[in-house]
Amino acid sequence: MPSTTGPSRRAAPSVLEKRAPLRSARATFVYGELLAAIVDHRLTAGTRLPEDEIGAVYGASRTIVRSALEALSHEGVVRIEPNRGAMVAHPTVDEARAVFEARALIEPRVAEAAAKLVTPADIEALRRQVEAEHAALHAGDHRRAIVLSGDFHDSIAAIAAQPIFAGFVRELIMRSSLIISLYWRRKEATCATPAHGALIEALAAHRAEEAAARMADHIADLVDGLDLTGRQEVPSSLSDILSRQTA
Repeated sequence: MPSTTGPSRRAAPSVLEKRAPLRSARATFVYGELLAAIVDHRLTAGTRLPEDEIGAVYGASRTIVRSALEALSHEGVVRIEPNRGAMVAHPTVDEARAVFEARALIEPRVAEAAAKLVTPADIEALRRQVEAEHAALHAGDHRRAIVLSGDFHDSIAAIAAQPIFAGFVRELIMRSSLIISLYWRRKEATCATPAHGALIEALAAHRAEEAAARMADHIADLVDGLDLTGRQEVPSSLSDILSRQTA
């Protein structure tokens, strides 16, 4: 039985926090702004990311912008090609399936481990995350709902105390956001709060097998919400998108 007294583990950082070492606070800022635009689906897959244009928007040097782009490339949400520069990654249908297959393999195992270690403080924190996600949905804040949904999955991985798996989960969640921006076919938010609520109940009762099953069903439902027909969006003007973001 997990302890109910010691300090709760720190929740995993938001998917909008930096994941790779950056050269400066300015590079971290540019990284965060670009990642937010990608998660928000304002920078669509295939959008080119010229260093000079991004630098002009944020008042940053090309060296700083390059550092931010390299970090985003490390996360799999930006692709850097020789002699062509950087662009928002465009996951293929096969890549989309592979990402969710990886989540279906990893996250049930993580949920099972978390159910054995979770504390009342952890459960309270998870409930607060779901409440915040619910509030974002009601407010029509789709971007925040997606971020909070990713944070919820991150937090379960942190509770499981398996840092290698936690790193995989964070990367897969960011890739999933890009995939959802391309292939999502439902009107509702990506991670329905009832699924998260059911997961919390299984975790709170320390029912490890049920937690794993709930997570597996949840990932399967996410896959069912994808339209993997390979349709493609036309990118908008980069400068217009980023200028609106900073206005």
